[in-house]
Amino acid sequence: MKEIIKPVNEQEAIEMLHRYNEDLLPQKFGMAGKLWVTILCLVIAIGLYNYFWQLKLGLTVTGLSDTVSWGIYISNFVFFVAVSLVGSLITAILNLLNVSWRAPITRISEIIAVSGIMFAGLIIIVDMGRPDRILNMFLHGRIQSPIVWDVIVVMTYMTISLLFLIFPLLPGIAFCRDRMTNIPKWQHKMYKILSFGWTNKKAQYEIVVKAIKILSVLIIPVALSIHTVTSWLFATTYRPGWDSTNFGAYFVAGAFMVGAAAVIAGMFIIRKFYNRYDEYITDKHFDRMGRMLVLLSFVYLYFTVNEYFIPGYKMKGDEGEHLKELFVGHYAPMFWMVQIFGMIIPILVLLFPKGRKPVPIFIMAVFVIIGAWFKRYLIVIPTMLHPFLPLQQIPEASKHYSATFAEWSITGASLAGALLVITLFIRYFPIISIWELAEERGVPHDTIYEHLNEKE
Repeated sequence: MKEIIKPVNEQEAIEMLHRYNEDLLPQKFGMAGKLWVTILCLVIAIGLYNYFWQLKLGLTVTGLSDTVSWGIYISNFVFFVAVSLVGSLITAILNLLNVSWRAPITRISEIIAVSGIMFAGLIIIVDMGRPDRILNMFLHGRIQSPIVWDVIVVMTYMTISLLFLIFPLLPGIAFCRDRMTNIPKWQHKMYKILSFGWTNKKAQYEIVVKAIKILSVLIIPVALSIHTVTSWLFATTYRPGWDSTNFGAYFVAGAFMVGAAAVIAGMFIIRKFYNRYDEYITDKHFDRMGRMLVLLSFVYLYFTVNEYFIPGYKMKGDEGEHLKELFVGHYAPMFWMVQIFGMIIPILVLLFPKGRKPVPIFIMAVFVIIGAWFKRYLIVIPTMLHPFLPLQQIPEASKHYSATFAEWSITGASLAGALLVITLFIRYFPIISIWELAEERGVPHDTIYEHLNEKE
């Protein structure tokens, strides 16, 4: 239910806007921030070095084979696509429902979505033994292929997500351009270019608000499509563990859950390193996001039970062998750790108000995120090792899969790259929208326009 926000008087509104100006403009990193960026760059450099050797020597540097042709690269792809759905969950759905507490967290969700879908596309290129042939997908791709469908929805979702990030950000970029004077020339020039001539006119805001409404409607079916189509890449392949009509809904439910957890983790880290943000990202936001995460976790639990109960009841042939491998076999420790720590424990903790305080909810969010990555691993790898056609007359090594250091380093570099995009965005752009926050807290529109038009 939407909370009723009382309009503030003009003097209060001006004081609020000046305080937002001081608190919410981008800030330089301290030692911790610089160390974090250095670590991310180092991980990326190691990954790029190994990718160079992969390009030179081929996929022989990986643990992939004719039997296991999809490994942790594809697991990582599905994970990135899942995380990227948070943009439609937080920004679009909460915007259409007119939820009154969304403003401080919408941009966090948008940049997570953009970085996620960006690296989802890049990791697919990494998985290709001949990335130079990607052009053939556009020149000779067949519309009957689910892979072509996936390329279409990924590109469409990336485009809409970028627009979703850029449109509400324009006033903030212009604000940085006009208010931040003690900055390098290149940074000021960047703000000038990226603001696209924004002048804080009322008509411009009206266009932005209308564009956000349109994009909010458009992005939801596209967001549902992207993870549904991704699930079809598996479900249309006749293999045990993938031969499921439940996969589309199962993937979407899991994506919303890990996306919500990613936003919670982002909220906590941003508030931890920017002390003034306590006023804007409050305990109330953690409580509301915790409730949302519990709901999404219950939905995902329902689909998880569906996914395993029916084939487990039938236990037919190779499907039964696949389930035994997950429940009591080689992958059982990972499988049960994912279910318990990645879903059951977070549900139990977050059901209680104390569990939705910043520290415990952050820990539970990290559990969900790590569990979600290994869940994607379990979706991909065990199935590749248990095809319906028996593995005969193949080398013993091909009956097993173990990711090499090259694979792990490249996968780690992609995760570090996504985090670096988010980190640099926070460094150079307002991570909380001043004008949306002011609107949410009852500041009259005219006062917002006048204040943003003032020059320092």
